[in-house]
Amino acid sequence: MIEVKLPAMGAEMEEGKLLEWKVKPGDGVKRGDIIAIVDTTKAAVDVESWDEGRVHELLVPVGDTVPVGTVIATLLAPGEAAPAPRAKPAAPAPAAKPTPAPPSPARKAVSPAARARAKELAVDVEKIAGSGPQGAVTVEDVERAAQGAKPADRAAEMRRAIGAAMSRSKREIPHYYLAETIPMARAVEWLAAENAKRPVTERLLMGVVQLKAVARALAKAPELNGFWRDGAFVASQAIHIGVAISIREGGLIAPAIHDVDRKDLGQLMRDLSDVVSRARAGSLRSSEMSDPTITVTNLGESGVEAVHGVIYPPQVALVGFGRLSSRPWVDEGNVRAMPLVTATLAADHRVSDGIRGARFLAELRERLQHPEEL
Repeated sequence: MIEVKLPAMGAEMEEGKLLEWKVKPGDGVKRGDIIAIVDTTKAAVDVESWDEGRVHELLVPVGDTVPVGTVIATLLAPGEAAPAPRAKPAAPAPAAKPTPAPPSPARKAVSPAARARAKELAVDVEKIAGSGPQGAVTVEDVERAAQGAKPADRAAEMRRAIGAAMSRSKREIPHYYLAETIPMARAVEWLAAENAKRPVTERLLMGVVQLKAVARALAKAPELNGFWRDGAFVASQAIHIGVAISIREGGLIAPAIHDVDRKDLGQLMRDLSDVVSRARAGSLRSSEMSDPTITVTNLGESGVEAVHGVIYPPQVALVGFGRLSSRPWVDEGNVRAMPLVTATLAADHRVSDGIRGARFLAELRERLQHPEEL
């Protein structure tokens, strides 16, 4: 029997609300299939199966909120037979003079359409005051209740969750910080020439070039790519870069782009556009939330010169990029205006040290001098 547990989808996630089951008992599933939709403080996330098998039981009702790690379903492995149903205990002999049970409270009157709409919106109809005949709950009542969870309330809850996670990160992770100013003239010139060859819809952003350069530089600093778990560092063989994205309700979310080192720049641009649009629409996959092996945050569009980030546990490093701007720079003995960017590294001192971090930033700088090789 395979247990399906509610995964941790971000450092700030402690629990999730089950919005919808996408499978039913008896359905076959493969690794990567969507089995449920769960609401977190940041988004409604598609929960994927990590195993192949057949659905045996769904253990959490729609609408319930459960902690991370809760077993929400069970699967039968390929070829595994379903266990025999548990025998029901024999019914006790009736008492000679049974006492009549008190009458159960009447079920709240809810129209079928309102009940269906409540399921769609994950609203508990038992908590809604009905405005229909004899207090019946109507579709309008359900939608009004759903709107009662104001965006401001959700934003406040998100800020609270992010604050708690980042406080824990600063408390538990011994951060160290490094910064490097990187000349970007070659990268800017190469990107302009490359985009001139491409259709408008396939043009690249500098952020994609920077992501690929980070992935290549990590080959020289594998201790920055992985997780701190159970008191030890666990290196990741894959490079799944979490991309910090601002969302409409406020706050940040950092879903992963998978296998950044293996993809060409065109594919990375498509992946980045896709994950940004789905993050802001609240439609992400659980693997995108749980898989990042390192995070990159780029605040260049916000106009800041540098960003010194806080590591997302259990990751052990975060790379930041500030704005790309022309500043004085000494080039071959001459001072001239040069496009520059400040790259920063926040890293976990339990895993690496300043020398290793400095080598990573030096390698990142070198990679950005040869964008054609990315």
